[in-house]
Amino acid sequence: MHEQLSPRDQALEARLVELETRLSFQEQALNELSEALADARLTGARNAELIRHLLEDLGKVRSTLFADAADEPPPPHY
Repeated sequence: MHEQLSPRDQALEARLVELETRLSFQEQALNELSEALADARLTGARNAELIRHLLEDLGKVRSTLFADAADEPPPPHY
């Protein structure tokens, strides 16, 4: 036989269900945030590599244009 729950037990059960539901949503949100963080880290690493290559290319272009340091224009603050 199934025993009828007291109002107090019903309230506790309802609260437990609510907490379990909240936990489930928080776990889902945590997983989504974890995936987003992993994607952001990957994008950051790609961007850092791209900047490194661009700086290398810029250095090559500058060395080609200004083979002698005396030919290089002075910095803007002069």
